[in-house]
Amino acid sequence: MFDIKNLFAGKKQVVGLDIGSSSLKLVEVLDSADGYLLNHFSQVSLPRGIIVDGLLVDQRALTEKVKELFKNSGCSKKAIVTSLSGHSVIVKKVNFSTMEEEELRELIRDEAAKYLPFDNMDDINFDFEILGASEYNPNQMDVLIVAAKKEAVNSYVDALIDAGLSVAIMDVDSFALETMFEENYDYQENEMVVIVNVGATITNISVIKSATSVFTRDFTLGGNAVTEAIQERFGLTFEEAEQVKAGKMAFDDAARREVMASLLSFAEPLILEIERSIEYFQSSYGGASIKKIILSGGGANLPGLAGELYQRLNIETEIVNPFRKIGINRKKLDPDTMDRVASVAAVGVGLALRRIGD
Repeated sequence: MFDIKNLFAGKKQVVGLDIGSSSLKLVEVLDSADGYLLNHFSQVSLPRGIIVDGLLVDQRALTEKVKELFKNSGCSKKAIVTSLSGHSVIVKKVNFSTMEEEELRELIRDEAAKYLPFDNMDDINFDFEILGASEYNPNQMDVLIVAAKKEAVNSYVDALIDAGLSVAIMDVDSFALETMFEENYDYQENEMVVIVNVGATITNISVIKSATSVFTRDFTLGGNAVTEAIQERFGLTFEEAEQVKAGKMAFDDAARREVMASLLSFAEPLILEIERSIEYFQSSYGGASIKKIILSGGGANLPGLAGELYQRLNIETEIVNPFRKIGINRKKLDPDTMDRVASVAAVGVGLALRRIGD
């Protein structure tokens, strides 16, 4: 796993904090004699405009919402694992001649412009993972590089420190989903699975082979695009359109039927981008065979989305269950409630599973 910025808190016990553009999710997963145990889950909505395309716009507002989340949750742990996505982070797969890690680190730093769109590495936090020997050249190795501007990372870190927290690990949404998958799903060697995390404004695509990410892509299109299409079509406020999309707002029968029948047409730009991303990966990876698509995030529950992707790509598609192999503390959490929030909890669970030094 990647630690873009390790600020070790001196504690092994951490909690996951998933910072999305529309909500914050706090997740605590404990080690127990019977395996992992979900001990805490809380969330709070985040007003639009605080985070835009993964970049923090209003640092003070985020601090206040984080304080609210922790106060309402009763969680006393202050060491957290959080993550980046969207425009705040770049992930790229590169081929290098076979070499040791330290030599590779120096090479990336010295020749960064060849691999990353940055001129000055002094302004960048970066890390990498050696995926293994290249399939096409035994003298080369595949390497996944992740990089983010220090300014972007520090804006989040400073907001969280101001909220009284310490950042133990700064991860990446796609890799948090990889962690969640590895702990919850059975897989075969060389088997490929795609996780599509549909957030409010960002969708993360992560192709996992043998439980390791081999391709990632973020694009700035998510569930809000569907809401805005409903809003425009029916002349509603954004909040009203959100309620309509979720089937919670009173609406005359004819209009309700039209909304439900048209949801996938409202979501067409999003569906096309997911389809293109997966097809691009398959074409660039020698026609790779993908076993399954797993949908996560708030947009995963859009009626008909899983079936539509199956029809278009002919790949089995299902909604994520981040608690398949994680027990739930029934003294604190209601299993039925956790079932309902499962798709939005996936990134947070992956973050909460991280341990300092892993």
